[in-house]
Amino acid sequence: MFTGIIQTKASVISTNLDGGVLRLVLSVGSEYLQHLDLGASIAINGCCLTVVSYELNPQDVVGQATFDVIEETLKLTNLGELKRGMFVNLERSVTFGTELGGHIVSGHIHCTAEIEDIVVSGNNCKILLDLPKAWLKYIVYKGFVCINGASLTVGEMTDTGFWLHLIPETLSITNLGLAQVGDKLNIEVDQQTYTIVNTVEKYMQKHIQ
Repeated sequence: MFTGIIQTKASVISTNLDGGVLRLVLSVGSEYLQHLDLGASIAINGCCLTVVSYELNPQDVVGQATFDVIEETLKLTNLGELKRGMFVNLERSVTFGTELGGHIVSGHIHCTAEIEDIVVSGNNCKILLDLPKAWLKYIVYKGFVCINGASLTVGEMTDTGFWLHLIPETLSITNLGLAQVGDKLNIEVDQQTYTIVNTVEKYMQKHIQ
């Protein structure tokens, strides 16, 4: 479980696709690898991945963490498009006593959305996302959505997607500040909205003919 509050950006050291599994190696600030166990869950661009190995020397300011990304995950997320030198958003899993500053996030990506437009004016930044039609019904104006692992508020809706309004802090601490038109971002819809919409649809199908 995660909060959608990105802790840091990690840089991609290498990617290697072998037998349908992507071996992803990241360079991470050492403070974000403290007390880490093999098999721990970390959200990378919002996708819950398992740590298969890591390197952390006390005298170093950065360490390395390695993940295996399976074929199903590659199909649903933007992780298969990562290249050396690119940055990903990173969040360690929730622990007791964690401040819940965002919203409850599972780390299970539903789809990707393509950036159609970016509008920058002073310190204001707007990003227009084009979402697969099947997932639009789970997006609600002023509701929660998780974008590349970041808990954000849905802006104005369009026929094919929605706008995001990003503050300078979000642009600085996440990789959204590096995003370009045409990029694909990982989307996890709000679980409460997902459950409500599906429940209502099932009720309507059953009781209204």
